[in-house]
Amino acid sequence: MEKTYNPQSIEQSLYQTWEENGYFKPHGDTSKDAYSIMIPPPNVTGSLHMGHAFQDTIMDTLIRCERMKGKNTLWQVGTDHAGIATQMVVERKIAALEGKTKSDYGRDAFIDKIWEWKNESGGTITKQLRRLGASVDWERERFTMDDGLSDAVKEVFVRLYEDDLIYRGKRLVNWDPKLHTAISDLEVENKDKNGYMWHFRYPLADGVRTADGKDYIIVATTRPETMLGDTGVAVNPEDPRYKALIGKEIILPIVDRRIPIVGDEHADMEKGTGCVKITPAHDFNDYEVGKRHSLPMINILTFNGDIRDAAEVFDTKGEESTAYSTSLPEKYHGMERFAARKAVVAEFQELELLDEIKDHQLTVPYGDRGGVVIEPMLTDQWYVRAGPLAETATKAVEDGEIQFVPKQYENMYFSWMRDIQDWCISRQLWWGHRIPAWYDNDGNVYVGRTEEEVRSKNNLAPVVVLRQDDDVLDTWFSSALWTFSTQGWPADTEDMKVFHPSDVLVTGFDIIFFWVARMIMMTMHFIKDENGKPQVPFKTVYVTGLIRDENGDKMSKSKGNVLDPIDMIDGIDLESLVEKRTGNMMQPKLAAKIEKDTRKTFEDGIEPYGTDALRFTLAAMASTGRDINWDMKRLEGYRNFCNKLWNASRYVLMNTEDKDCATSLSQEEVANLDFSLADKWIESQFQLAAKDFNTHIENYRLDMAANTLYEFIWNQFCDWYLELTKPVLWKGTEAQQMATRYTLITVLEKTLRLAHPVLPYITESIWQSVKPLAGVEGETIMTQALPQFEQANFDESSIADIDWVKSFISSIRNLRAEYDIAPSKPLEVMLKAADDKDVKRLEENLTVILSLAKLDSVKVLAENENTPACATALVAKSELMIPMAGLIDKDAELARLEGEVKKIQGEIKRIGGKLSNQGFVAKAPEAVVAKEREKLTAYEETLVKIEEQKATIAAL
Repeated sequence: MEKTYNPQSIEQSLYQTWEENGYFKPHGDTSKDAYSIMIPPPNVTGSLHMGHAFQDTIMDTLIRCERMKGKNTLWQVGTDHAGIATQMVVERKIAALEGKTKSDYGRDAFIDKIWEWKNESGGTITKQLRRLGASVDWERERFTMDDGLSDAVKEVFVRLYEDDLIYRGKRLVNWDPKLHTAISDLEVENKDKNGYMWHFRYPLADGVRTADGKDYIIVATTRPETMLGDTGVAVNPEDPRYKALIGKEIILPIVDRRIPIVGDEHADMEKGTGCVKITPAHDFNDYEVGKRHSLPMINILTFNGDIRDAAEVFDTKGEESTAYSTSLPEKYHGMERFAARKAVVAEFQELELLDEIKDHQLTVPYGDRGGVVIEPMLTDQWYVRAGPLAETATKAVEDGEIQFVPKQYENMYFSWMRDIQDWCISRQLWWGHRIPAWYDNDGNVYVGRTEEEVRSKNNLAPVVVLRQDDDVLDTWFSSALWTFSTQGWPADTEDMKVFHPSDVLVTGFDIIFFWVARMIMMTMHFIKDENGKPQVPFKTVYVTGLIRDENGDKMSKSKGNVLDPIDMIDGIDLESLVEKRTGNMMQPKLAAKIEKDTRKTFEDGIEPYGTDALRFTLAAMASTGRDINWDMKRLEGYRNFCNKLWNASRYVLMNTEDKDCATSLSQEEVANLDFSLADKWIESQFQLAAKDFNTHIENYRLDMAANTLYEFIWNQFCDWYLELTKPVLWKGTEAQQMATRYTLITVLEKTLRLAHPVLPYITESIWQSVKPLAGVEGETIMTQALPQFEQANFDESSIADIDWVKSFISSIRNLRAEYDIAPSKPLEVMLKAADDKDVKRLEENLTVILSLAKLDSVKVLAENENTPACATALVAKSELMIPMAGLIDKDAELARLEGEVKKIQGEIKRIGGKLSNQGFVAKAPEAVVAKEREKLTAYEETLVKIEEQKATIAAL
């Protein structure tokens, strides 16, 4: 082993060795239990972010544990074609390099360009997965647009259509006016904005008046331009102000359209004016009100978001209607939507129908890709009839076939599934799975896997011209098939029999609706066991929290607080980090702020920490379902932990190499070795660690599993056991030394195996040096057995005895620190023993105690024996005493402590003043205030201890 731990020198070469030797593959022995995880497919355009690193660390830890238990394990890897994101990347590329648009190429040629880009640049995230140590089976890598998965997508679409679970209809969708496609709710980013609420007067028709004698009612709107498409006004049926108006009509200004007043609970009596304009074609809530009252839908916008020359009028079924005229005022024809907003307000003002304008806080929906305001748009789209599918999928969770961890996320799942809406699956893009539907010139639609199948199935003559639907399927549609399409379905493959259903899905709560629920619905509809029972896609859904920055804010590029996992593995200088965070920003002020914050937070950039330190940090923070505030100090601490393990291993190797470690002996011969109490203790502590680690992994508490490793390796093995071995290795008999060497090397080897799933690189590297000394055979630690609790190697009494010894030594060290006694100064101490058991513990471990506590002697006091003034501490129920006379300069020590008191009192006053300042408490982030309170408490506790020390010394 190298003298210094250097992760950069070992990680990439080790991964290459693992991959080349096929260690990630299933071993193929079907007589053993199978275990599988399907990776949530990252976007092919993407790069690894902290969320990926977090979830991939969890999955890799689980898969490595099960592999080491001897199971036939598969971690299925693959990427998603990411329809909108990928198309945008390539459109930008050809625009920048060639000055062309996709239309210049045409559909087929443009798709060829996307494939070309994918083959050249689409592997960034898979390279980064390798850097993270992900032990996925790369030979089985899938892509949602590869031939096999495309066949599965067509098969599912056709079968759902034949089962009357897919239909085409005109409904309201989220429309991106820039990208010209429908998008899902997940692709909508809601932003808080300062805006206005306009109050318009709508004149009542036929001389009708309100209860207070007005010939108009007032409606409030944040989108004035949509009034051109109003087909009703809603009031609450219990509202006494307007109850008598229900069934009457108003004359819609500007367009002179008579529209009804309807009674609907959507109108809140306590909110605004109590009157709500209803525009079914341009608002999701209005769309539902319109359906309830059979109000026509008038579409006034083009796909660009401009006012149409002629409106489109439809009934509630989406069919063309003559209920209203399609004419719109000529002055608005072709007007951009926000320009039309200003024009409508101005015209209302001219007509003296603008009642008032109020400042208003808005939540405005933006497309996360196009970056423009989303419009609810009435369009022809393909839908999945989700209700029937949801019934079976809901029951699977109700019956416990699928478990959510943490369990409370089941409620989120149920609330959505029990009120599920039909799923819009079509997108107006070129990149994606093209919808397998064809139209003839009469508008008839035919669905099939190919055009040839369509013609054959419907007896269509060759002269009948067919045109395939231009739309593609939502990427969530193909992702919903992920657990079975990756295993070769619709073919009846061996992989489907062995690895499906998978064992656990690791995902975030934000896609429970968009992906998790849809996978369950699709899988249970298409995959049945030999008895025809619907099969679940996975048995457990482990829902992780989000990784936030150190202040608890969500990481985002716009905030400039994103951290790249690879930067923490390899390191990055400050200038490169600043450029990375601000390079593409269009807003100079924001870029300047982000640069300032970055330079303040990362004064020297980010130093390289290595993969294992990053993985361990992520695991240690993985408390189920909770968001994580990232902490660079913890990352630094766990890098130090890796250093500690490396250095401890070097100590073990230096004391065992070229020496007899008794590892060739039989179990009976080993049992007769002259083991010290410390040897028995560390073996017993390891057994407890193995037991706890496995329990925590089974319960998906990776944070507790990591803490178990940390506690055992750092505190028990490194800090105590290695120290306890020194008296034996330096002064013990040969038999005692052999037993300790055996314990050192075998416990280290087992510890490396236990830690391997979380710390794959460092454990493999050390294990290669340790295995010959430990008498272990095998090419890699990856396929060695994961240690389990062994009762035969557990000695409970050794734990109690060593705990007493540790307490004795720690008490001496603490008293030295409290009274400023040099660690090297030999002491004569006394013990007032509580019972004979403690006397025996002292006698049996005296050599170790004298050595590690730096003592000249320990005297056991007789009952009622007089003692001088002493510093004391309890060791279990016994009392440890250090005579203080001559050890310290009483006056000098009191003066020193008085100085400490004044210093601490100053800090208490300073922090107390801060916390009593209401301005600071109100404005500072909650985390900052909490830290100040913690500091104050710590200073107050320290002050109490120092006052106690002063009293003790003053009494000498």
